[in-house]
Amino acid sequence: MQRVAILFLFISLSFIACEPKTTTEIKRWEAQAERVEIIRDDFGVPHIYGKSDADAVFGLLYAQCEDDFRRVERNYIWATGRLAELEGEEALYSDVRANLYMTEEEAKAAYESAPEWLKELCQAFADGINYYLHTHPDVEPQVIKVYEPWFTMYFFEGSIGGDIEQIPTSRIKAFYENNEALAYSEFGDGLSHPDPEEEPKGSNGIAVSGEMTASGNAMLLINPHTSFYFRPEVHVVSEEGLNAYGAVTWGQFFVYQGFNEKTGWIHTSTRVDFIDEFMEEVSEENGKLVYRYGEEKRAVDSFPVTLSYQTEEGLKQREFTLYRTHHGPITHQLEDKWVATKINWDPVNALIQSFTRTKLANYEEFKEMMNIRTNSSNNTVFADAEGNIAYFHGNFIPKRNPQFDFSRPLDGSNPKTDWQGIHTVDESITLLNPPTGWIQNCNSTPFTAAGEFSPKAENYPVYMAPDRENFRGIHAVKVLREASDLTLDTFIELAYEPTLPAFERLIPPLVQALEKYGNDTEIKQATEVLKAWDFKTGKESVAMSLAHFYGMNHQRKFRDMQDLVDNETVSSLSQPETQKEMVEVFEETLNQMNADFGTWNTPWGEINRFQRLNGDIDLAYDDDRPYIPIGMASGRWGALASYGASTKEGTKRLYGSSGNSFVAVVEFGDKVRAKSILAGGQSGDPNSPHFLDQAQRYADANFKDVAYYLEDVEKRAEERYKPGKR
Repeated sequence: MQRVAILFLFISLSFIACEPKTTTEIKRWEAQAERVEIIRDDFGVPHIYGKSDADAVFGLLYAQCEDDFRRVERNYIWATGRLAELEGEEALYSDVRANLYMTEEEAKAAYESAPEWLKELCQAFADGINYYLHTHPDVEPQVIKVYEPWFTMYFFEGSIGGDIEQIPTSRIKAFYENNEALAYSEFGDGLSHPDPEEEPKGSNGIAVSGEMTASGNAMLLINPHTSFYFRPEVHVVSEEGLNAYGAVTWGQFFVYQGFNEKTGWIHTSTRVDFIDEFMEEVSEENGKLVYRYGEEKRAVDSFPVTLSYQTEEGLKQREFTLYRTHHGPITHQLEDKWVATKINWDPVNALIQSFTRTKLANYEEFKEMMNIRTNSSNNTVFADAEGNIAYFHGNFIPKRNPQFDFSRPLDGSNPKTDWQGIHTVDESITLLNPPTGWIQNCNSTPFTAAGEFSPKAENYPVYMAPDRENFRGIHAVKVLREASDLTLDTFIELAYEPTLPAFERLIPPLVQALEKYGNDTEIKQATEVLKAWDFKTGKESVAMSLAHFYGMNHQRKFRDMQDLVDNETVSSLSQPETQKEMVEVFEETLNQMNADFGTWNTPWGEINRFQRLNGDIDLAYDDDRPYIPIGMASGRWGALASYGASTKEGTKRLYGSSGNSFVAVVEFGDKVRAKSILAGGQSGDPNSPHFLDQAQRYADANFKDVAYYLEDVEKRAEERYKPGKR
């Protein structure tokens, strides 16, 4: 079957030219800008005040564009399926994927179906960006010239990449371009999985009740682990009850991780099984494609899309015919079966849930909001001013027939494999005010979230919590069991506790092996360094340097660190043959460090660095340029304060690009109090004083006080203005 046709057509520049702005539009923008005030504090954080929620959203998007328009722009180029117009032909199948799940016509229809209050917010989103571009004619958009309110239907949840990025574009390309089928034996479950050598993605969320705090108030740690500069820090207020502070994903109109005066929320990535794949028996009858479903034959939905892509000669176009069944879009082929991948795609309700979440007053309201059930890729840790702490493991969880293995592709012709609705919040894994006085989730199993008072695995379907324990979860449980009389400052200390539990398990067997089989003088010297180590990371630690590189090489030689989490390999590391191999790996590690750094005896902070040389989205790094030494370590070793660093193109040293990004500790009571830190700074402009003003603070875990109430904001005000009049 013909799935794609290439049109070698050049597109005239008029195809993407900016539509002329009408006088009516400009007057409408100017009138809304008059109802907005932006106050920038001494760290450049924008505090946006609007008459209505829509006015506040208008100001929020305008302020985001001031701080880093390119990141706002990039997110919508990607989300709306126009990435190839910027990055070229290699990005075409990202755009195909976007259109498989929502075409432009469907996005417009979704927007029109939204309640009026939500449409007003979507319109304010578009107007805020368009007004920024109108008042900054020197800023040239790369692809999208005019922003539309229905763009929000493509980018509605806030996670880094969201559900759709779990669907590999390589398999979409194999099907729609190369007519290739995958063999079942080499297929796995068809979804993207983390590379064990990549920094673990996710977040830490910790809530503690008043019995554990000095004030008697509940407290919350908001500790997303994302790509640096993925979310800025904002404060958005309206006279309609909005007063939310926290991190917003560039280009979205709701605070994604944060708090208001009465409630706070932090999302952590979940392994809840919320995506399924259905193998379809497709055939051709009377010139039309059909697929079998029970005793009937149903028509395969097919529709054309035309996508543009950048070349050296300008834009060209390619036409595709895309396919769907009632299970979802066809994303690949498995042997002789087409495969439909079903995910949560409910943009209107997702936006309702995301914005509603920011305005709630207590646990009961928050739980009611959670029953909208569109936040599929996240767990949520919660605290409120009434003293409640709570946990929700996942949110969008399809009900399934337990006789089938939903971790594998399913027989789509059998109606019994279909989803049977969505689990309610009460049916899913939750916690409320456990007797421990604390709740933690670090992208780990919910069955250790509150120590001995955690939920029990046997009470839930397997697909609700396939999550395994990790070293961050082990670390969090340990420090929380020892905590008491917490203040905001000691809560920060807890969140940055430097012990690395992975090395508590990995290094003692290594030292034992080195003492038996390590005869080289250099090895003996390094062994003494490791023997004296307390397993704590720090800028001055040579042992941390040795442990990191040995740990990476050990993982490559033996197996993923998950086995150490589960204590499956600790005893095997005492076997003579294994110990000899460990010594060989350690010797290779020393040789590698000597070659890369001049000596293995190099403190961690000279290797592990923070560097931000410019405001580019895709940063370059340079060993010979200024940097800040970092004492934090990778989350793979159990560092709660995760710092994902690696060598970059042309470097030997490690440079952070993910992990702790926006971090906040919040205390609820009669008034809310909080402290926060942001990697680097608020602005993406290297000429701004707020480009790097938090970088050293970030390295030192020296959090700034959050200005939440207007009197505090005004005391810290560095600049106040209306959009368009800065």
